[in-house]
Amino acid sequence: WNAFTTNKIHAIPLRSSWVMTCAYSPSSRFVACGGLDNLCSIFAVPETGKEATKQKVHCELAQYEGYLSCCRFIDDSRIVTSSGDSSCILWNVEQRSPEIQFNDHTGDVMSVSIMKDSGLFVSGSCDSNSKLWDYRSKRACVMTFPGHESDINSVDFFPDGSAFATASDDSTCRLFDVRAYRQVQRYANEKILCGITSVAFSKSGKHLFAGYDDYNCYVWDTITGENTQQLSGHENRVSCLGVHPEGRALCTGSWDTLLKIWAV
Repeated sequence: WNAFTTNKIHAIPLRSSWVMTCAYSPSSRFVACGGLDNLCSIFAVPETGKEATKQKVHCELAQYEGYLSCCRFIDDSRIVTSSGDSSCILWNVEQRSPEIQFNDHTGDVMSVSIMKDSGLFVSGSCDSNSKLWDYRSKRACVMTFPGHESDINSVDFFPDGSAFATASDDSTCRLFDVRAYRQVQRYANEKILCGITSVAFSKSGKHLFAGYDDYNCYVWDTITGENTQQLSGHENRVSCLGVHPEGRALCTGSWDTLLKIWAV
């Protein structure tokens, strides 16, 4: 999509309509998606102005025994995916094969977030735990962070990689410090009693954006834990959100079939 004109730039036909996740590679040369087909499908992004109706898949990554819940590129040749079979996999895209499989979760893994500078990624699962992994080594997880009382649906690294946020069906977001190995903040309001689907930091890390099942996106002050703003406008649950790389805007996606862009 062109965010300024709201016009569609490309449409890539998929074999499965049950898509749960999508992601751009850092160079924007590739886009990946997956869902209930248990596959991670990667497509080369056509050049602007060229027709994409006959777009062929660049590669399909098949290994999972459950749905694909999340995919995030490290670079054009490596991607991390998570699945409902309780595992995460680091893939070599060019070789179309898994490099490392991460199996310590005991429930569906719903989300991953990558901090490329440190070689780490964090995962959130329906076992109510988030786990920190070093994808440069093949050992078990580096740390496990308990605290939530229900499924974790989304995770996102703090901009400098020193902490990460989680969003859960227990109606709370939480901030975990990687170096202190503990929870340092909890974001909740007794009047907001619904699940949280997605979470993302502002570029500075001052604010935490969270999408909720009550059709709203709430903005939290990362340090104080106070709710500073409510972004209303969707007519169904907010299912995903993302912040512009330069921090200028927030995009929310909803079950009302709309994407909305907010100036932040």
